[in-house]
Amino acid sequence: MTQAWVFPGQGSQAVGMGKALYDTFTEAKEVFQEVDDVLSQELSTLIFEGPMEELTLTANTQPALMAVSLAVARVLEKQSGKTLAEMASYVAGHSLGEYAALAAAGSFSLADTARLLRIRGEAMQAAVPAGQGGMGALIGADLAQAEAIAQEAAQGDVLQVANDNSPGQIVLSGAKAAVERVAEIAATHGIKRFVPLPVSAPFHSALMQPAAERMREALAEVQVQAPSVPLIANVTTAETTDPDTIRVQLVEQVTGRVRWRESLLVLAEKGVAHTVELGAGKVLAGLTKRTVKDMEATSIGTPEEVEAYLKQWA
Repeated sequence: MTQAWVFPGQGSQAVGMGKALYDTFTEAKEVFQEVDDVLSQELSTLIFEGPMEELTLTANTQPALMAVSLAVARVLEKQSGKTLAEMASYVAGHSLGEYAALAAAGSFSLADTARLLRIRGEAMQAAVPAGQGGMGALIGADLAQAEAIAQEAAQGDVLQVANDNSPGQIVLSGAKAAVERVAEIAATHGIKRFVPLPVSAPFHSALMQPAAERMREALAEVQVQAPSVPLIANVTTAETTDPDTIRVQLVEQVTGRVRWRESLLVLAEKGVAHTVELGAGKVLAGLTKRTVKDMEATSIGTPEEVEAYLKQWA
């Protein structure tokens, strides 16, 4: 069965994520220890013990989620005796998860990935003063409706589709005033629910341009290898293996749309029958099931889930 390994983004974090992996597998413990050393921070203690408010700060959330995902990837490879490329035909990641996907596929070293995500988190937080941006999810809207609502609610402010997650779940991002106008305008388009999201910045909007420039500088300073399997890129939904293209697309991704629904459809067209979500939570598995009804979706974040998955490779 053709598989794609997929990697979650912000919103999947939880205190205690990855702790059982750390306690059970040496290769998982090594991932967390390396990330701690690189960042000169006991990030693993924050991940395992909290507090949640500190873990949710985007400069912590981004490397933390990546560490959990990479711990799962390293465990699967070590325990199966197989490489990622022997188990999966593609990788993809949701927003920051794209960095985890690339690290798992060998494009970035673990150390560089941790540093890049710390920079990314800090740059995104600094791009817009606290309280001036926002995000919210339109429930039940299609893409055309979401774009029309964003255009109408903007009224001269920045407001755009940030995440096209699945049929009926689209996230808008931009200026706080524009986001606050969405609920009333959405109702006139027949959309009954708009859920403001508890985020610290308007991610994937034009307001993130200062962060995009910072990431352009940071990515220019790291070595990027061709991934061992193609990446389905957030901003284009196209197969990507060229290091220079990867750099460009990761910069574009900061202000651009996460085209996750389309990415899943592309994977289905390429014959992928099973997405395997590596890391915290089960958000991506849910999006898979809502987008491609006959695609199998597995989430792996615990030793028990590792064991169940590895039985197919025994």
